[in-house]
Amino acid sequence: MHVLFHVLLALSAVIIAGYILGRVCRYLGQPPVIGEVLAGIMLGPSLLGRLAPDAQHFLFPPSAVPHLGMIAQFGVILYMFILGLELDANALRRRANSLLVIAKASILLPFLLGIGLAFLLYPILSTSAVPFVSFAFFLGVALAVTAFPVLARILTDRGLSKTPLGVTALSCAAMNDVIAWCLLALVVGVAQADVGSALMVFGGALAFLAVMFFVVRPLAIRALAPTDEPETTRGRATLLFTAMLVSALVAEWIGIHALFGAFLLGAIIPHDSAIAKSFTAKLEDLVTIVFLPAFFAFTGLRTQIGFVETADEWLLCGLIILVATLGKFGGTALAARWTGMTWNDSAKLGVLMNTRGLMELIVLNIGLDLGIISPKLFAMLVIMALVTTIATSPLLSLLNKRLREPAFEKKELVEPVHSAQ
Repeated sequence: MHVLFHVLLALSAVIIAGYILGRVCRYLGQPPVIGEVLAGIMLGPSLLGRLAPDAQHFLFPPSAVPHLGMIAQFGVILYMFILGLELDANALRRRANSLLVIAKASILLPFLLGIGLAFLLYPILSTSAVPFVSFAFFLGVALAVTAFPVLARILTDRGLSKTPLGVTALSCAAMNDVIAWCLLALVVGVAQADVGSALMVFGGALAFLAVMFFVVRPLAIRALAPTDEPETTRGRATLLFTAMLVSALVAEWIGIHALFGAFLLGAIIPHDSAIAKSFTAKLEDLVTIVFLPAFFAFTGLRTQIGFVETADEWLLCGLIILVATLGKFGGTALAARWTGMTWNDSAKLGVLMNTRGLMELIVLNIGLDLGIISPKLFAMLVIMALVTTIATSPLLSLLNKRLREPAFEKKELVEPVHSAQ
């Protein structure tokens, strides 16, 4: 009962703090998720632990932290499943030719720059216990991620979600995250296995993908056909939830992390099916209000900004932010311009794709759990995720003085190439 009391107290504290800071961020033109992330960091050792260590210890005693971590992990699994359910695979296929170029460039350039940056950071922030290949590939993935849900919230707040620019950004971000998660699954598989068994993990991942797309997807479409019977609907919801847990379990057993399994199952379910909409509507608020704050708190407890102490370390942190921004912005903007978009829209798209937020934190926690990155590099990358996400709205305002673009809202949704012509 003592542990349960502290877990509930910690959850209450981070939910309230996140709500307050989220409202402040919304007032300042930032997505509320920024405030929620900051709340988790402020309640951890970076701020509360320094100003009032006894209070921080009371809120998050060592006996309660593992339980909070389990709640956080389960919450993120649910969140990734919901994110997969909301992914419109048909829309991606319809725009694949024009968007795939932008999506690949937006992930390839920061990924390669991250690998190049690893040559500098590995001798300083890692040890020989971590293979350089795992370190470099993980850093590449960390710099290549885009926060699809945070991006969607920014576009909605600015009235851009249904414009050609907004549709292009969301579609590219969705493709980007799918590619990034595939790369992350490969990195996790290699990091958890030795050289001999790494091929087994890779082969298992390919077999898992094949079974999900060619066996599970057709069965799911048939089993989740529309129905008006409440009992049948509840039974299908139970089946879907169980399938999510099994998919996550199989992915974890293979060695590519449970989150990938949950996301993949959600992605193969038709997003416009009644059960997918019902499942998302019922769980989305619970996950975002209760489970994700637990994840933010757990992340905050593992983030110690104080680890970045010297001027040289802050310079390295600044270099990480610069490389991440140049890679994401540059790769996206150049590819968008090459497909025919104007320079202004290409720059806006580059700014939007540089949003990282929650997805970045999920990736970083995986890296820290596996021991691929150190707590100091973890803190630097968390700072990078916050800075690049916070910069999105101000940079958009610089490129477009108005908060909304009514001229765009009147246009029809067209292919990015056509919209520029």
